[in-house]
Amino acid sequence: MLEKFPAALILCTMALMTLYAWAVLHAETQVEVISLFAVAAVAAIAIPRMGLLDPLRRAVTASPRLLGGGCVAGVLVLLLAFHETHFALLLLATLLLYAVVGLGLNIQLGYCGIVNFAGAAFFGVGSYTAAVLSTHSALPHLAILVVGGLMAAIIGSLLILPVLRTRGHYAALVTIAFGILFKNFLEVNDTLGGPQGLKIPGMKIFGWVLSDNMTIGDFEISFYANYVVLTLLLCVVAFVLVRRLERSWIGLSMDMVRTDEVAAAVFGVQIARWKIVAFTLGNFLVGLSGALYGMMSGYVAPNNFTFADSLILVSILILGGIGNPWGILPAAAIVLILPEKLQFIQEYRFLLYAILVIVILLFRPAGLLPRGVRAYFPGKDKT
Repeated sequence: MLEKFPAALILCTMALMTLYAWAVLHAETQVEVISLFAVAAVAAIAIPRMGLLDPLRRAVTASPRLLGGGCVAGVLVLLLAFHETHFALLLLATLLLYAVVGLGLNIQLGYCGIVNFAGAAFFGVGSYTAAVLSTHSALPHLAILVVGGLMAAIIGSLLILPVLRTRGHYAALVTIAFGILFKNFLEVNDTLGGPQGLKIPGMKIFGWVLSDNMTIGDFEISFYANYVVLTLLLCVVAFVLVRRLERSWIGLSMDMVRTDEVAAAVFGVQIARWKIVAFTLGNFLVGLSGALYGMMSGYVAPNNFTFADSLILVSILILGGIGNPWGILPAAAIVLILPEKLQFIQEYRFLLYAILVIVILLFRPAGLLPRGVRAYFPGKDKT
């Protein structure tokens, strides 16, 4: 019955997810938060057993654009619902930025097999680039965002040289070393504010100050609404780029590198070229997100870009499903919103969060939305 109306199934699912997201963002008491998480746990167990997951997966495969449109519509509905609530909109904008970071890391690990444990460091490169340029230059702020991404890509292109000379765990150690080195460099560099960090002016686009609240009639709108719209646009563009890349011959070449480097080299695939492309493009998206996050938050400090933060970013990719961009948004929501809503249990919230992630991976070892099988013929995409 459900398979006969795939569009209706997708729209109903997105409506329920939007309603649930509204309830989570609106929840304040302990009872509300615990009840909502209990509902999510029951749904996660019951939906596969009821056989509802396969029809939904087939509907999404048949109409991926409808799912994307539903996600955008859901974000806009939440924006309207929390138009004057600073904290909820800040969470929403940060969630979208984390999704963009996840897309960048997905290009590296999901498509080309490069493990990057320095995601927070490249995020910090973008943030500090925005801090310096917005304070000491007259560049338009949109251009500063691009420069932040380019700076992360350039530094990443230098780091890729030792990465190319190593494989597997040894390559991961190179990125870990860079992340630790970057944080220590920021702490001892007085020009960049040292441990205290730097303040960043609010973002301006064509004279429009995004950090000012707006009033439309009798409605007071939080200035974070501006950043939600901007981060939503960035997320949509990044998602389309990643999906186009995945479906292109470039994505196929990267997939060969990830699957078996020796076999790919035998068939003439240039391993170094595609690793450089994946690492550089992924770091550009991470740095671009970091620049926008810095201008949105108005402050950057070394403690925001630790190795633990890099692990959190990688956990988004693993939890959502490595190689599947559709899983990044729900995984980012779990990683970001869950600890915030569990603050009433103080230091135990991260313990509970870690236990929940472990339980999810026990039942879904490939992530919430595992990557499907690549189709090699037009119109037969199974991803």
